[in-house]
Amino acid sequence: MDSLLSAAANNQLLTILAVLSFILLIVVTGGVIYLTAIEWRDKRRRGDEARAMPARGAGMAKGKRK
Repeated sequence: MDSLLSAAANNQLLTILAVLSFILLIVVTGGVIYLTAIEWRDKRRRGDEARAMPARGAGMAKGKRK
């Protein structure tokens, strides 16, 4: 009888660990997706800003630079 209770407790512990591991997997995957989306958005925003800015020294003549 004692070994039956031990096996049941062991099985319950393994079930709890499996559920916790799946929850952790979902949290980590969500974090990676979130960080990837934020990085993609920031790269796009930086690219838009770079295209909107005039080039440095575009208005200066070649011989007039200091």
